[in-house]
Amino acid sequence: MTGTTDTAGTAAPLEEFLQRLVEDGTVPGALLVVSGAGTSWEGSTVVCAGSMAEDGPPMRPDALMRIQSMTKPLTAAATLIAVQEGELSLEDPVLRWLPELAERTVLRAHDAELSDVVPADREITVRDLLVNGGGYGMEMTDSPLARRMVDLGVSASPDQTVDVGADEWLRCLATLPLAHQPGEGFRYHHGFSVLGILLQRMAGVALQDHLDRVLFSPLGMEDTSLWVPPEKASRLPAAFRRVDGELRETEPLGGGFYVGEPAFDTAHGELVSTARDYLRFARMLADGGRHAGHRFLDAALVAEMTRDQVAPQAKTPESMITGFWDTTGWGYGISVETSGDHPGRLGWSGGQGTTFLIDPDGTIVIFLSQVEADARMGAVFQAVHGLAAGPGLPH
Repeated sequence: MTGTTDTAGTAAPLEEFLQRLVEDGTVPGALLVVSGAGTSWEGSTVVCAGSMAEDGPPMRPDALMRIQSMTKPLTAAATLIAVQEGELSLEDPVLRWLPELAERTVLRAHDAELSDVVPADREITVRDLLVNGGGYGMEMTDSPLARRMVDLGVSASPDQTVDVGADEWLRCLATLPLAHQPGEGFRYHHGFSVLGILLQRMAGVALQDHLDRVLFSPLGMEDTSLWVPPEKASRLPAAFRRVDGELRETEPLGGGFYVGEPAFDTAHGELVSTARDYLRFARMLADGGRHAGHRFLDAALVAEMTRDQVAPQAKTPESMITGFWDTTGWGYGISVETSGDHPGRLGWSGGQGTTFLIDPDGTIVIFLSQVEADARMGAVFQAVHGLAAGPGLPH
């Protein structure tokens, strides 16, 4: 267990919290960062507990974590940088870069047979992808579309990993009808994989090289990448899934899908990152688009990114997990609390046991583990978000 700093006497309760998660078998190891308004990594409270693998070395503050859907805010920011630089606009039809998506058809109902379709009223735009409104995404209930997505290997379920190149993945996705008319519904996830491909084609270079140029290098995010160089592999913890109440290793310490340059194009994939890197990004958002005293992302674009962009009529029961819309909205790649105890709180979670939040006062909390999200990890995420406003913590 390690506390790198304890600027407000906060390390002890955070260490106790993490240690309980380790001792009760919830996670093998984890790290937690609490950063007060305007605070850098050096002034934040950073604690670790447990190990990088069963019987492995201790969890380390610079662990490279599979952040999965915490990639989405980063993809959104890279898209907005392209808007800021005049390379695209939010209302641009994506066909300019993605001709595979021409002549879309739309299901008459979300549970209709795949042949029961009508033509799309309009083309999908860049903004549609940012707000999960393009018509492609995860199906939260059983339907012919949901079953066909599994058959094609594009369902984004935990059992389906990225195992084809970006162009082939998009070709498979394009064989499906849209779940709703562009801009008139909500389906989570797939729009951001499509955006990754769009950004790569727009830039004319590998997505990793583009993200390095416009986002990672300027923010000092030196360890954030689509893959882990072999010389850094020892910092990648083992990955786990809970099966029948027990943790089962799915990728070994220093091994697995992310280690080494991938054999195929992963522009539709997700990132690995560190707590320090992600804090740099989150601090930029918390500071309204400023970094190191300078304007990085236009304040108006940050404001758009961080407000609820989903129309009430799109917040249907089958569009997202049960209860999500009761207190939460969606901006560009990030959730926004719309009611409850913390209106205006931003954040999102990743499917491999990671979550972060940004409070309106500038407090940032980042929790990183290596256990696949399930109901038990969902309760951990809720507890982490409760810690952010706990006694003795900066807020």
